[in-house]
Amino acid sequence: LLNVIAGLIDYEGSVFFDNKPVDKLPANKRRIGYLFQELNLFPHFDVAANIAYGLRVQKQSQDEIRARVEELLQIMKIKHLSSRYPKELSGGEKQRVALARALANSPHILLLDEPMNSLDYRTSKHLRTEFKILQKKLGITTLYVTHNFYEAEEMAQRIAVLDRGRIEQIGLPKEIFFHPTEAVNPAITFNKVLFPAPFGPNNTNNSLSNNFQVNIFTNIFRNIFKFNR
Repeated sequence: LLNVIAGLIDYEGSVFFDNKPVDKLPANKRRIGYLFQELNLFPHFDVAANIAYGLRVQKQSQDEIRARVEELLQIMKIKHLSSRYPKELSGGEKQRVALARALANSPHILLLDEPMNSLDYRTSKHLRTEFKILQKKLGITTLYVTHNFYEAEEMAQRIAVLDRGRIEQIGLPKEIFFHPTEAVNPAITFNKVLFPAPFGPNNTNNSLSNNFQVNIFTNIFRNIFKFNR
């Protein structure tokens, strides 16, 4: 679905941005930033060159490219990594570089394909918190794809639950969680769940954090989240 929106594959039907059809626009004219699940950083480019790639394709001036790259290095807090190569970066650092590259052309819409999928929980949690702050600051409409309902509930303003290409339910996170349709209910029941963790002396919660997580079952649905501008 994200590839359809981005104009990267052929499709039947129509795609509208702000109630305007964009089916005849090529991918490079749709003003979309795309963070692929695999990240696809260029291994032979350093961080700055990876971020600048799309700007060079659009033949922006060297001064414009330099200024925009510098701005994104600051925004993503990776200025100290500008001359490093992907093989020298951690998973979280690669994620920041890939997101900076997706934002380089000042997109109207940002597509994120399971951006936290390859990260450990601590790194994922930290980046999700930072991304919500960044998204609110930039005000970019964002589609965020994940199989993780806990992640969906945390990140989304609205959720669309898809199963094999069919929309099963659309609504606010609380609506999806507390009033799931018959088709969606199993996905919520067998997903990542938070439980109280009263494991300290006399159940005081002081030996662990207040909540712990149990992976019961992997969600078979793909959830798509939209941040409104």
